[in-house]
Amino acid sequence: MVVDNKATVTYVQLLKEDLVIIRMVPNDGPVPEYQAGQFITLGLPNPVENGKIVRRAYSIASHPENRDYIELVIRWVRKPLPGRLTTQLFNVKEGDEILWLKPTGRALLINEELANGEKDNRRIVCIGGGTGLAPFVSFAQHLHDTGDKREIIVLHGASYVDELSYKDLLTNLENESIAKGKDQWNFRYRAAISRPQEWFNRSWAGQVGRVETFLRPRDNGISPLEELIDDKITKENTIFYVCGWQGTIDGVMDFLNPKGFVTDHDKREDGSFEVKYESYG
Repeated sequence: MVVDNKATVTYVQLLKEDLVIIRMVPNDGPVPEYQAGQFITLGLPNPVENGKIVRRAYSIASHPENRDYIELVIRWVRKPLPGRLTTQLFNVKEGDEILWLKPTGRALLINEELANGEKDNRRIVCIGGGTGLAPFVSFAQHLHDTGDKREIIVLHGASYVDELSYKDLLTNLENESIAKGKDQWNFRYRAAISRPQEWFNRSWAGQVGRVETFLRPRDNGISPLEELIDDKITKENTIFYVCGWQGTIDGVMDFLNPKGFVTDHDKREDGSFEVKYESYG
């Protein structure tokens, strides 16, 4: 039998009509322990279904060192039909109660050991499409607060500039890396806008196209990602984490498969792999 816990919504930031950031605090006890990259299941009774609890899982954007609240970035599902839970979540106000189940999930946990048991010091490249950015916001803050010296790059893809939900936070983390030096905190953040021709995106001067185009080699044979890090991406020096629609996962692997990268779902006989992913569609 599923036992729901209760939490109170303490913060609601509507980024646009179908994108919201929500913070919640458990009613009984502290914020639950979890790991960066995990998800939490929310639930609300649906009045259309005689109060039946409708539950959905959402990646956690806050990080384990933050014991004040759980933060989520949620997209309102409107097509082909309005989402049974997200429609209700977009009517939630500060002070409202919400049901939750404890955080779980292993697909996107940060890899700490190589297959041979040695510490995994590979460069970390996170690729998030839309709200698939959430676990990597958690990654970045967690690695920052624990003093991790690994290089980490967060790449985010969105259709519109107002969907770059954590642009300020991630830009500040990069500015800190520049100020302190890569030997102290080695972080980069870049975004791609897939609809640059639309009027609302007229101010965008960064990467255009889907987020996986950061991996597409230019005429000189070097990809935008490799230009950013000033190094060649190889399966020996880099591990990728990908979260988003299945199309994003497939698009990334179209570039990585020819380079010999394999996912943890298809790991080699010795247990080695270079890509971890989680798809939500």
